[in-house]
Amino acid sequence: MDKHRIRFLPLDITYLAQDGENLLDFAMDVGVHINASCGGNGTCKRCKVRLVEGRVDFCQDQALSVSGHGEDIVLACQTRIKGDAVFEIPLESQIDRSALKSRKSPNILSAPDSLASLGGISPDPVAYKINITLEPPGIDNNMADSERLIRVLKNSHNMGDVKINLNILKRLPSLLRNSGWDVTLTIAETDMGLEITDVQVGNTPKKQYALAIDIGTTTVCGQIIDLWDCSKTGSRVIGESADYNAQISYGDDVITRIMHTRKKGGLKRLQEAVVKTINLIIDELTDKAGIERSFISHMVCAGNTTMTHLLLGVEPRYIMISPYTPAFVFPPVIKGGDIGIKGLDNTPLYLFPCVSSYVGGDIVAGVISSGMAKEGDISLFIDIGTNGEIVLGNKDWLMCASCSAGPAFEGGGISHGMRAAKGAIEQVRINKKTYEPMILTIGHSKPLGICGSGLIDSIAEMLSAGIITENGRFNRELPTDRVREGKDGYEYVLCYGKETQTGRDICLTEIDIDNIMRAKAAMFAGCKVLLDSAGLYFNELKRVIIAGGFGHFLDPSKAQIIGLLPELPLERFVFIGNSSLMGASLFALSREYASEAERVARMMTNIELTNNNRFMEEFMAAMFLPHTDLRLFSKTLGVR
Repeated sequence: MDKHRIRFLPLDITYLAQDGENLLDFAMDVGVHINASCGGNGTCKRCKVRLVEGRVDFCQDQALSVSGHGEDIVLACQTRIKGDAVFEIPLESQIDRSALKSRKSPNILSAPDSLASLGGISPDPVAYKINITLEPPGIDNNMADSERLIRVLKNSHNMGDVKINLNILKRLPSLLRNSGWDVTLTIAETDMGLEITDVQVGNTPKKQYALAIDIGTTTVCGQIIDLWDCSKTGSRVIGESADYNAQISYGDDVITRIMHTRKKGGLKRLQEAVVKTINLIIDELTDKAGIERSFISHMVCAGNTTMTHLLLGVEPRYIMISPYTPAFVFPPVIKGGDIGIKGLDNTPLYLFPCVSSYVGGDIVAGVISSGMAKEGDISLFIDIGTNGEIVLGNKDWLMCASCSAGPAFEGGGISHGMRAAKGAIEQVRINKKTYEPMILTIGHSKPLGICGSGLIDSIAEMLSAGIITENGRFNRELPTDRVREGKDGYEYVLCYGKETQTGRDICLTEIDIDNIMRAKAAMFAGCKVLLDSAGLYFNELKRVIIAGGFGHFLDPSKAQIIGLLPELPLERFVFIGNSSLMGASLFALSREYASEAERVARMMTNIELTNNNRFMEEFMAAMFLPHTDLRLFSKTLGVR
């Protein structure tokens, strides 16, 4: 079959592609990122690229691929390669990884200091190292190598039955003799009991590290933890990295990805994509820390239920089909080599237990890191995202629920929406007399679009200035040119084209506002139903814990104005950032937290909202700014 040279700009890299290959699939395979959120079916129209030169064909009608900005603009997912070609990836279609590292928190509120560092916790991990010296065999003592080793563990370390990994057993004879019978064992607690997962020459217990990985739908974050010494930095976290989950090329949300697994080879593609991302993160962590992978004793991963299934390559289909049944909630302990983690073939990988199809291990990890399951006071834990998860309770009881908020908080379904990346508008203030906006972008660069926190700011400011009414409609009688009629109805111009990177106006339409109102209504309704189920009122909450990357950049006063968060004193809101990653680090550091993960998962009672009439009633009541029941926001209305 003919091969063609495909060059991508502005990256200026060239790859060979098969004739007839889908452009989006090809870009994914070679590691060139192009925004795509619909799984490649042509509906989201986000994977726009410019054909600079060359021949292409189209999967469907050419009209579907042409975006309206000229005949040279095509959708990558609907384009087939038919010859040598050069494609330019526009700014709005690129993925900017730098924002994951450079964006700073406004620190409106922060988590308790006790959660900020792992340095004060004494390590007692589920995988640990022991140095032993064996007596060499002789004619009168020719016991098998493995039995000799296990006998020392039983006699000198009071251990019960210990198994030896087959791959370790293959190396054991030579390794023992080459070491002079002085070795360090890595012993892990697994589903089958204690297991020797590594044997190293000499005395190496001081060189012991663990990996904590948060597998998010959008991003994957990792930390490397020193299990021996934190005296130099005061923290056991000696490295941190993040990257976009490579699965995003197959869809922004879990439902789209589950649907992709129905395609031939789809499950394998998704599994390999996330493992590829994890491998890149581990490479970066170990390189920067100057650590050999052989000294990593174990890994801990936390992710939602779908991400956990996809990581293991387990069929997730029935998660999205009533009665919404996952294949498992308590995943097995596996080895890195089982799923393709490079250089960690025998290293045990522990996964957080899940609760239900839509309340996963990331939420269990978040509850652990928040400390709410060890306190007498009642807290409300909220992870705001495409799939909003909520947990209510204390040390004695926990209730949880999940509500589909949609992708609006991450820029999806918004005319100029984008993820939190360089150039995204993240803060907005509007003059109540002139109706002129003041904006702040991530990286202080020219505006490219608007992310979730900027959307909430904008709507709160427009409502407070009287630009929009309580039902999300524009006031068309205002003396400003920024409110105008556009191709999709009335809109407000945040930035004119001469001020933006794309040269096009960045606007918010009534359709955009409606999408945000639906998202915030779903989140608030979920919280209200959960509290009603427990017979509680919002003012009885001691804390409202906001988790997740988006949550950490949320202004609670603006969120109250639009009715996303309940009306409570601001000091009751606590932001803890990536609580899933923190929970994974705690699990990796201490078996106490590993046990706590199982305890928390088992005590959480899931309230299903999918066919809940009460939820639908509360959702409709919340489809107003801030709410149809103004008693819930009386103080907010008074100061707005």
